[in-house]
Amino acid sequence: MLVRTFKIFEGSCMAYRDSLAARQALVRVAQVQGGYVTAAQARQAGYGPQHLSYHVRAGNLERVGHGLYRLPELPADEHDDLVRLALWSRDRAGRPQAVVSHQSALALRELSDILPRQVHLTVPPTFRKAPPPGCVLHRAVLLDDECESWTVFSVTKPLRTLCDASTGRGVTREQLELAVEQALERGLVRRSRLCAAAAEPGYGRLAEAVARATSA
Repeated sequence: MLVRTFKIFEGSCMAYRDSLAARQALVRVAQVQGGYVTAAQARQAGYGPQHLSYHVRAGNLERVGHGLYRLPELPADEHDDLVRLALWSRDRAGRPQAVVSHQSALALRELSDILPRQVHLTVPPTFRKAPPPGCVLHRAVLLDDECESWTVFSVTKPLRTLCDASTGRGVTREQLELAVEQALERGLVRRSRLCAAAAEPGYGRLAEAVARATSA
């Protein structure tokens, strides 16, 4: 319920909702986002720009990026960096645009034993934000059936992940073959679909890896 009163914070006069209700609303959002909230989500919970500034100064919130905050008392997600990058990539409507892909998707799915030095994300061709340090952006159109939700962020499905991994130089022949073997052994992809994808133009490395993996 909106409380039509004012409270003085650090010499500023600000309209505010009931502080307990606002905090509870903010926590509910942050709990399903690895502790993060956007400025728009905070505004919906009852935190205006002045409230956010006050709570950052008070240590109740951490400003971690443009329009992005974190509640320090909440535990970080196992994949905190991927959660933060997903929220960083949001569009004007607040929808994350980046999808974990390529080497990062291989590592996330534990396909091969690759340890990427950078985070690889696929974004729409029209995406305009510059990548933060340690992040590589791949521009492509992903179909709905090529990616899936993984906590807060999305990741390319195994078949798309193997296709993407085969097109760059960051995955060795041995790592790609191991990833194919493991995906087949664990039932993450159907052999028929993998062979069909490998037969498409541009996936010669994948075709070679599939041939070696299935002939062993």
